[in-house]
Amino acid sequence: MEMQDIDAINGNNKETSKAAKHLIKLFPNKVILEAPQDEMELSRWNQMLNRDIEVLKGNANISKMRSFLTRVGLECTDLEAILVKDRVLTNECIDKIIGFALSHQLKNCTNPDPPLSNVQFVLSSESLKHGIDMLESIQSGSKSSTKRKSLKDIATENEFEKRLLADVIPPHEIGVTFEDIGALESVKDTLKELVMLPLQRPELFNRGQLMKPCKGILLFGPPGTGKTMLAKAVATEAGANFINISMSSISSKWLGEGEKFVKAVFSLASKIAPSVIFVDEVDGMLGRRENPGEHEAMRKMKNEFMVNWDGLRTKEKERVLVLAATNRPFDLDEAVIRRLPRRLMVNLPDASNRRKILSVILAKEDLADDVDLEAIANLTEGYSGSDLKNLCVTAAHRPIREILEKEKKVCFNLEFFLCAVLLGVLRISVGASKTNGTELF
Repeated sequence: MEMQDIDAINGNNKETSKAAKHLIKLFPNKVILEAPQDEMELSRWNQMLNRDIEVLKGNANISKMRSFLTRVGLECTDLEAILVKDRVLTNECIDKIIGFALSHQLKNCTNPDPPLSNVQFVLSSESLKHGIDMLESIQSGSKSSTKRKSLKDIATENEFEKRLLADVIPPHEIGVTFEDIGALESVKDTLKELVMLPLQRPELFNRGQLMKPCKGILLFGPPGTGKTMLAKAVATEAGANFINISMSSISSKWLGEGEKFVKAVFSLASKIAPSVIFVDEVDGMLGRRENPGEHEAMRKMKNEFMVNWDGLRTKEKERVLVLAATNRPFDLDEAVIRRLPRRLMVNLPDASNRRKILSVILAKEDLADDVDLEAIANLTEGYSGSDLKNLCVTAAHRPIREILEKEKKVCFNLEFFLCAVLLGVLRISVGASKTNGTELF
């Protein structure tokens, strides 16, 4: 059997795939069974494989349930009558099934006398079936409750919210996770505690004044160090909608509409919560208001942004985060810095982190045996993550350049001349046959 067949039998998860790899190491000799080419035979082949997979899953579940019952001092005489063949049950699922079954049997027990201490309690298959039904109903209910409302179904109050709604990115469309960021482990751990945990478990932060979730985080550091990628990964991992705010999305040529766009940003974010309002290059939008040449409309827009930001903090149940990024933190207005109580520096990577970044960038590329990522990391002191990616892109284009150079240096050999002579003879003979006995023009 092939590796994918073993994974399919075991449920195709990470733990079982590791077990399959160990089995292949223990038994290196493999017998490859080729599927039949005939459609009827292939259909029968697939049915037999699926039936065998269901039998193996059912036997594995029976064995795990029997060992669990023995460990807790329970027994079930007709355990084989209960077959769960669609998946492999985890220990947590079996624990819940036994708990539901025990509660059901004790509740419906007709004998009020307690069992003797030396007599093992026997669970009926009916109670176990009830436990399995309870587990499936809970899991199906949780799946249906986690389905988020589509962004198209959000009711917008005005045209400003409607325009901004078109720029909202759902979490499943962002496509960036923490695994795509090769370094910054301490920053990622801090973001998980400050951002993801309050968005995913809001009930843990409802007690007292000090446990309120953070509403503003500033990522600052040199350009190209991964600040924008961190913001996208936070929205993806936390399952939050991503609202990318820039001057072009909230500014308008009409006086007063900029403030309305700013207000619509926060009202829309509260409707599609959990959401992350990301302001990249925040120094350009919310810089210091001490500049005498600044336009009055820009100053009003900044004031409106900070007023709505303060109003946002008073709504404890809304899971909305303002995440800002800049490489010029000293140009920010003091009122903006006060509203960003958590400031995380995203610095240039060291040699070990550069190696991690290179391994992530080159994970899906074909590398030669002489490529030493450790040596490349030591040679790229002062490189940012963006610089390392550009370095890899330049290296990837090098073979194409060599191929083009080789094509330019093609030498003429005798075979080329013989082919040319042959073609010339053919053309002359064809022309002579056409003009035989006729006048040439």
